Amino acid sequence: MRDLDKYINRRKRGDAEFAEGFEAGYSNFKVGVLLKQARERAGMTQDEVARKLRTKKSELEREILS
Repeated sequence: MRDLDKYINRRKRGDAEFAEGFEAGYSNFKVGVLLKQARERAGMTQDEVARKLRTKKSELEREILS
């Protein structure tokens, strides 16, 4: 097991608040990474994606990070 995995498991066992929020937070992080990769593969900027979705870049950031 990697050191990071050991650390995360230890934190989950010892910190209920950390354990409760970890999975949702990690899922949101992964979605953000996947969206960024897709945008970059398409050769688009964040502003271009926002325009295509008829919104503002700040709105996209807020939705992804919330």
